[in-house]
Amino acid sequence: MSTSLVWWTIAIYIIISLFVAYLSRSGKQTNMVSYFLGDRKLNGFVSALSYSATTYSAFMLVGLAGLTYKGGVGAFGFEIIYFMGVSLVAFFGPRFWLVGKKYGYVTPSEMLGDRYENKKVAMVVSIFSCLFLIPYSAVQLAGVGYLLAGITDHAISFTTGVIIATVLAIVFSYIAGIRSVAWTDSLQSLFMIISATLVVILIIRGLGGLGSFFDTIKSSNPQSLTVPGNGFFSFLTFLGLTVPWFFFSLSNPQVSQRLFMPASLKSLRTMLMGFLIFGFIYTIVSVVWGFSASIMFPNLENADLATPKMLSSDLVPPILAVIVMVGIMAAAISTIDSILLTLSSLFARDVYGNIKKDATDKSQLVVGKIVIPIIAILAYLFAQTNANLIAVLSVASSAGLLVAVPAIIGAFFWKRGTAAGALSSVIISGIIVIILELTSLKPLGLASGLWAIIISTLLFIGVSLMTKAPEKKATEFLSYLKTELRKNKIV
Repeated sequence: MSTSLVWWTIAIYIIISLFVAYLSRSGKQTNMVSYFLGDRKLNGFVSALSYSATTYSAFMLVGLAGLTYKGGVGAFGFEIIYFMGVSLVAFFGPRFWLVGKKYGYVTPSEMLGDRYENKKVAMVVSIFSCLFLIPYSAVQLAGVGYLLAGITDHAISFTTGVIIATVLAIVFSYIAGIRSVAWTDSLQSLFMIISATLVVILIIRGLGGLGSFFDTIKSSNPQSLTVPGNGFFSFLTFLGLTVPWFFFSLSNPQVSQRLFMPASLKSLRTMLMGFLIFGFIYTIVSVVWGFSASIMFPNLENADLATPKMLSSDLVPPILAVIVMVGIMAAAISTIDSILLTLSSLFARDVYGNIKKDATDKSQLVVGKIVIPIIAILAYLFAQTNANLIAVLSVASSAGLLVAVPAIIGAFFWKRGTAAGALSSVIISGIIVIILELTSLKPLGLASGLWAIIISTLLFIGVSLMTKAPEKKATEFLSYLKTELRKNKIV
């Protein structure tokens, strides 16, 4: 593919995105709620597109397509488990929204610190979120690097692609905070879904139609249509990948923080429904993409190059290929800038704000803005390791974030939960996950995510039962929720 065509397309994308981001500016973002939550006034349509773009990142058309290429139809089952996990948003979303509005929470960890009446809980959860989300940010940067290098046959280097994504994520984050991110996300998600769907239709037609497409897979690689297939998706591997993905909407703060942003419960419901429709289509597209690459390029050394190879093939018109390229690039950037904003708000609100007791909202905002490029640079350095198989690394990051899930669930449903239980479950199981990931150990054959959820749950329950619960706040918190849920006829 022509390198000049790629550069011109990137330039046009940048100009349009910057224009949309600039238009999103509404008033002055002079406080934490305005800058990081958009004053809690995002409408349902924008929330749905933004939530979709933030969630479906380079992981999908690069990572999930690569996972399908490597392991077959098991990748589809893996992603469907995530879809099942989205039911958690339907259940927990209204609860997050109600307490966020009532108590003025900016971050999910701030909510935990207040609910358990211990600011150390907020600080610890924030620190571990940073530890595990920076590698996930690096995955998105690497996705852009692989994409641009692959589609131009390395005329644009991996490092150049990573730098472009890093700079754009910082710029979008700075223009108007979450407003610019949400509006550019909306533009980017439309690019993603329309262009990718058109390309899949063209590819299937080019391979002889839907019937011929599956006949070719059956004859050339029948194992890819079964589980465990070629052995990649063994039961324990599948379980280790899917458990972190099932809890993704709760465990990942860049996602759960979005539950504070819709203007109303109606907007929240619209966000969820829009996301489900978008996600189902995009999942089918990504899996078909991976199967198509396995037919056309059966011997790739790196499965994450499946998508770039498809885009540079004769079946895809160059103009449409670069539009899809921009869509994938935009998906990755939308996730990175969301993570940058979330992590900077976590650090400013829950780390800096708790260390410096007299920190004002304005000073927290200043610190948050300072932290944004620092986090981006750390993610850039991590991306330079050229980590292989994006999907697996994404799940490894999510595995670490699982350690906060028991404390989150307990905050809403277990009055007896304590700060000591929350702290021990996050710290001890978090350290264990880090050790397992660094050493590649799998005790009893179980992945780090499985150990994370098992150990953190046992610690949270056990330590909570042995320590005194914050009865006053727990009673107030849960009573308020019960009243409001009944009033709004929510189960």
